[in-house]
Amino acid sequence: MSGDWLGLSGKTVVVTGAGGGIGRSMAVNFAKAGARIVLLDRSEAEANESASDVRQAGGAAHVAACDVSDPQSVAAAAAVSLAAFGPADILVNNAALLRPGSLDTLSFAEWNALLSVNLTGYFLCAQAFGAQMRAKGGGAIVHVASISGSHPQAASGAYSVSKAGIIMLSRQIAVEWGPSGVRSNVVSPGMVETPMSRPFYETPGVREKRSAVVPMRRIAQPQDMADAALFLASERASYVTGEEILVDGGYGRMIMNMIPRPG
Repeated sequence: MSGDWLGLSGKTVVVTGAGGGIGRSMAVNFAKAGARIVLLDRSEAEANESASDVRQAGGAAHVAACDVSDPQSVAAAAAVSLAAFGPADILVNNAALLRPGSLDTLSFAEWNALLSVNLTGYFLCAQAFGAQMRAKGGGAIVHVASISGSHPQAASGAYSVSKAGIIMLSRQIAVEWGPSGVRSNVVSPGMVETPMSRPFYETPGVREKRSAVVPMRRIAQPQDMADAALFLASERASYVTGEEILVDGGYGRMIMNMIPRPG
């Protein structure tokens, strides 16, 4: 078996939201597979922290501050990426917001603020970096959605709507850009422990109760999402496009087990 079984060595990988838990894990694990990483995040400081981890893993890293909801910011980041490492081979669309709120009281501004990052931002980045892929004859896009894209998450504002939109955006990209050699797929996490969510899991009883409804009996780590993304972006998935991988430990298949039964 080849040492570069995934075929990612020397590839240019762009990761949005690279300063956070899942984004940072994506960046580091692609670097371990031999890729060169362009890290995009609104927080340049957090992106630089992730870049340091990438370099410690032996990878090449370049940081570009980017607001994915701003077309000019995305265009500028695409130009910086092109100058640093050449055309993108892989885009990991990961940047996202979560703003709680019930639909009956959610303001128009809050609705738009979340969709502009979680959905429009994915479109803008796919368009900018997808153009580089099509120009060179191919590439792969991996979008990070959520199990809530298929199962509505109440009191979370536009979050579930945005994640459902990502799944359809990916399918449309797969159909439209497939003839140009561009593949588009989705990783949908279930419950994931990240630096942002970790304090919640430290609340007594929360980890145990949530783990109990997952067949694998554990909460996911960012590494679990990175492993799925590496496969979808790799040559091993060269005939996979327009698909979604649920990375939730089987949680989405538990509905019948939650129905009370006699005895």
